[in-house]
Amino acid sequence: MRIGAHVDSSDPLAEASARAAEAVQFFLSDPQGWKAPKPRADADLLRAAEVDLYVHAPYVINVATLNNRIRIPSRKLLLAHAQAAAAIGAKGLIVHGGHVNAGDDPAVGFDNWRKTFAYAADSGGFGVPILIENTAGGDNACARRLDALARLWDALGDHEVGFCLDTCHAHAGGEDLLGLVDRVRAVTGRIDLVHANNSKGAFNSGQDRHDNLDGGTIDPDLVVAVIRAAGAPVVVETPGGVDGQGADIAFLRERLGAEIRTA
Repeated sequence: MRIGAHVDSSDPLAEASARAAEAVQFFLSDPQGWKAPKPRADADLLRAAEVDLYVHAPYVINVATLNNRIRIPSRKLLLAHAQAAAAIGAKGLIVHGGHVNAGDDPAVGFDNWRKTFAYAADSGGFGVPILIENTAGGDNACARRLDALARLWDALGDHEVGFCLDTCHAHAGGEDLLGLVDRVRAVTGRIDLVHANNSKGAFNSGQDRHDNLDGGTIDPDLVVAVIRAAGAPVVVETPGGVDGQGADIAFLRERLGAEIRTA
């Protein structure tokens, strides 16, 4: 099982080495901005690296919305990031599920996701797996609760789409972590990546506030249980930089390794 962390994008391989990480996730541009990513000077090094690479799309992307001034640029930006992620050999592009505004028809939001994949297909394809991530808040979110996620997957049935399970988002979003992997797989059929994060916010608080694995409101054993059941690569998006994330990676490696040795 490959375990890593979300790191600064300036030198991801050095960040991986500092954390003894086997995988890294990073942004290719400002996560709060609309600018397309630029080609990276270290693209050859990244493609040749033994470290697994994941790219997180900007937070501003919302392809579900009925607002044309956000939805259309979101589609274009998602495709640009996917193509840039493919150029560095990334294993996936993680993007939040998005939402519609209060009073809007959620069915249109789910269909807008379908249109996003159709738009990409007409443009030559994403070129990298798209991993939709569950989110923590919003009553009109497309991927907060499993009933909404099921509608999203129904809308995307003709397209290949992956899933990223965030433990903080699930807990804060009101989904019990106990048995969650089986419930998610019943909807998506897969889990491609786990974001292993504790939560500063309480259960069903809707607060997207990550904490280190030995802190927060989630029993760390539940996070470990989710990872064990998912059997997917893991990225921690926890605070504390090298020290904090390094400790979280070591904790997971020790716990999961101990289980393997005693199985």
